[in-house]
Amino acid sequence: MSRPRPKQILLVTGMSGAGKSTVLRTLEDLGWETVDNLPLLLLDRLLDTALPEGSEGDARPLALGMGAATRGFDGESIVRRIKKLREDHGHDIGTLFLECTGAELERRYSETRRRHPLAQDRPAADGISRERELLMPLRRWSNRLIDTTDLSAQQLAQEIRSTFSSAQSGGPTLSVMSFGYARGIPRNADLVFDMRFLRNPHWVPHLRPGTGQDADVSAYIAEDPAYDAAMRQIEDLLLLLLPRYRAEGKSYVTIAFGCTGGRHRSVHVAERIAGRLREAGFSPTVTHRDLQTAPQDSLEGAPAAGGE
Repeated sequence: MSRPRPKQILLVTGMSGAGKSTVLRTLEDLGWETVDNLPLLLLDRLLDTALPEGSEGDARPLALGMGAATRGFDGESIVRRIKKLREDHGHDIGTLFLECTGAELERRYSETRRRHPLAQDRPAADGISRERELLMPLRRWSNRLIDTTDLSAQQLAQEIRSTFSSAQSGGPTLSVMSFGYARGIPRNADLVFDMRFLRNPHWVPHLRPGTGQDADVSAYIAEDPAYDAAMRQIEDLLLLLLPRYRAEGKSYVTIAFGCTGGRHRSVHVAERIAGRLREAGFSPTVTHRDLQTAPQDSLEGAPAAGGE
């Protein structure tokens, strides 16, 4: 008896060092069947392998890791083969591409002292440039892209869990995060709100060491004349949009709130909005990207009038 076809297949590809192993390990933890560096010519054989007696048939989705170092790699050929598998067998095949800037990839290779698979005897930058060219057909073809430049392995794993564990939840998985503009906007945020119009606790000496999770800091922020009206409008907007995202089949939504340093205003607002969403029946995950950074006057700019 031939093996029943998996209902879902995900091709995981992208730049070497961008997090493919992390993605595959996380998917395996979620119950996926995973295979790394499988030559695409063997895919049909894998799908036709007989299942062990008593197995669950095609209940488990399949993730295939593939990169430019995979034997027989050819981007255009892979795209053609994916199309053929869809047409001939009706497989639901998605492609996840992991992107990362060249400078960050060079830093990662330097830290780990690994050699780039396409530049064993040359600088990593040479291999990164060559690999980007080889992967371009798959990058153009992919229906999902994650830029891991600013993501730790833990953050990438969290995003994969949020995205792929929600397939049967009936609605998008929500992530609410805070960040500091001084350290850049999160690359994977869907909705970004700038909280720098609120009064800044950084310029109040006894509040500066605290964070937006502290009651006295939160009270100070909430006293801003624009606070109540702004929060109501943001909450109303999100409660309007989130059901629409669900109706469109969006699997995840990341809502990011930013202030200058990412320790006070954005943290407080992220916590408040997450609480309001929970009251409305959603289950957001909250993260604070820059909460542990040290306060620094040069990042915060000049204080507002009145010492705020």
